[in-house]
Amino acid sequence: MEISLREIDVEALDAEQAAAELEALAAELSAHDEAYHTKDAPVVPDGVYDRLKQRNEAIETRFPDLKLADSPSEKVGGKLSSKFEKITHRVAMLSLDNAFNDDDVRDFSARLKRFLKMPAHAVLPLTAEPKIDGLSLALRYEKGELVYAATRGNGQVGENVTSNARTIADVPAKLSGNPPDVIEVRGEVYMTKDDFAELNRAQEEAGKQTYVNPRNTAAGSLRQLDPSITAARPLKFFAYAWGEVSDMPSDTQSGMVKKLAEYGFSTNPLMGRFETIEALLEHYHRIEMERADLAYDIDGVVYKVDDLGLQERLGFVSKSPRWAIAHKFPAELAWTTLLAIDIQVGRTGALSPVARLEPITVGGVVVENATLHNEDYIAGIDSKGQPIRDGKDIRVGDTVQVYRAGDVIPKIADVDLSRRPADSVPYQFPTVCPECGSEAVREEGDSVRRCTGGLICPAQATEKLKHFVSRQAFDIEGLGSKQVEYFYSLPDDDPLHIRTPKDIFTLAERDQAEELRKLRNREGFGETSAANLFAAIEEKRTIPLARLIFALGIRHVGEVVGADLARHFETWDSFVSTIDTAAKEAVAETVVAKERKAVLAASPAWSEIINIDGIGDSVAQALTKTLSQEAERASIDALIAMLTIESPEKIEANSDFAGKTIVFTGSLERMSRDEAKAMALRLGAKAAGSVSSKTDLLVAGPGAGSKLKKAQDFGIETIDEDEWFRRVEGS
Repeated sequence: MEISLREIDVEALDAEQAAAELEALAAELSAHDEAYHTKDAPVVPDGVYDRLKQRNEAIETRFPDLKLADSPSEKVGGKLSSKFEKITHRVAMLSLDNAFNDDDVRDFSARLKRFLKMPAHAVLPLTAEPKIDGLSLALRYEKGELVYAATRGNGQVGENVTSNARTIADVPAKLSGNPPDVIEVRGEVYMTKDDFAELNRAQEEAGKQTYVNPRNTAAGSLRQLDPSITAARPLKFFAYAWGEVSDMPSDTQSGMVKKLAEYGFSTNPLMGRFETIEALLEHYHRIEMERADLAYDIDGVVYKVDDLGLQERLGFVSKSPRWAIAHKFPAELAWTTLLAIDIQVGRTGALSPVARLEPITVGGVVVENATLHNEDYIAGIDSKGQPIRDGKDIRVGDTVQVYRAGDVIPKIADVDLSRRPADSVPYQFPTVCPECGSEAVREEGDSVRRCTGGLICPAQATEKLKHFVSRQAFDIEGLGSKQVEYFYSLPDDDPLHIRTPKDIFTLAERDQAEELRKLRNREGFGETSAANLFAAIEEKRTIPLARLIFALGIRHVGEVVGADLARHFETWDSFVSTIDTAAKEAVAETVVAKERKAVLAASPAWSEIINIDGIGDSVAQALTKTLSQEAERASIDALIAMLTIESPEKIEANSDFAGKTIVFTGSLERMSRDEAKAMALRLGAKAAGSVSSKTDLLVAGPGAGSKLKKAQDFGIETIDEDEWFRRVEGS
């Protein structure tokens, strides 16, 4: 099985592999540079980009003769936009090397001292300041007057954004104090978190697209052809460096930054000067903890040798100064404040706690919410009652650590008890549903508390309807989540309201009986869209049994279970009569668990259900409980009366795939994912959604990612789509 070069450790690469990998990394990093610097729209988190850069540099270190002439390690910034005039920097705007942990910083200090031939115990003062997540800008002043402003560009040549920079309040048109005749002030253009949130609110109210994060928004705002657009954006500027200076007013880094403040620039109050590495690192970790409370986004702390004379002696390495380094924060971790805990009610009645957070950028995305899983997780215990997070509970007002990986929902990983408010109290998980006021109960062995309101609970009703019309269920075109919410929100006296699935299939009839309040006359609809919706609903009156069972939204009954039940019972009547019989035979809801178990064991109908491959006691309980509830059953029966239900296709029990578990991944080109699963089921296979050690075969299309990697790790046979069809035809 072929292994990707990216998966081979650098030390294990041979020269041919290394050359190919360097070519691939150069192309990938170049694309990311253009997305970040030129388009202001990065496509990967900073952590992913940093790991690619580290791999590239590690290969170059091991194979120096293979280093490309246009290596990413020699580049600064991205391609220049053709929209702007160009300005050549008198002094190059270089980038910084990165440190990713405390030991990297200690190594940095040791390297400096070795280069300067200083004893290891000698004092070498360094400055430390937050690394602002914004866009670098150079401002040239002559005789105190702003002459031009330029972006970093490729480090040698930048884009002329003078007219735009003049609209930023933090950029003085004329310097104060007694500045040198010529001074180029450098710093970062950024947008505060509050201003970013307000801008997004305004965009949303205007029906316009919202922005992803403050950094991209600030960069895009500065690089507008129309300065009035820049002027309308709340941009700010921190000064922290300089380029060409006719007469240096100080001989230290910290002294120069103080001078910049005297000239009228905003400088960062968290900048400090430190004489030991341990004090420097303590400052770093203090800033990391305070990161969420800052008004602006940062992604690390920058350290610089304070003595400018020593900076000159140290000089530069390739594209970076030897005397400075950026200590990056972990890309997918951040500390922030827990503002509130909200409870959301799902279609099965589950009460799910959601953390509302002080907005913080994690992995390139602004995070405002995080999952809290369940009441045990909040209390600091697992499902077995054992401590997690060293037993620390989570409370409103806490400083919490948030983590995020890829597209995974953000989670709370830790709590800083030293910053817990003195008046905080343990969170009391609700015992009544916040949506309908019904009792919320937690069954034995269940980690989730659930609302008992059923269809009287509006949260459950709307979520059940959304599930009912979802792609894997009835898949009614033109009736998505927003339309479901609209129809459900209509008052009871509105002829077009939808409360249950049955109402969907009477919508056209009720609309036809109306004179004035027809759907075509309502906002968001018209003659064509209304007619299309009615046609789409009519088309779905005929539905496969498996889809119908899944669409009912019964707890524990997903696509695979729905298909298993449909294959076993074949008809709706057979399915429902067996469930009804099992429910009558298991009237043991009122007896103790031990007696109930005995009753169920003696029930032929119950045994039939749980003996279906893939079906267990929990599914059987969910089926009997749902179909025994009077209101729920009445709703289902009313629906069934309006449908034509198709029996599943017969299984080819003698096929080569019978009994095997198959996973489809990537972009399938000859069939949809649903068609692929249906084909596998027809051949007697089980179509799973994830790869495990029990998977027998992976069918991978273009773009296959983590599932392909996992299959390779397990040694699972992997084929492409063409091979799948060849085997099906020969089966």
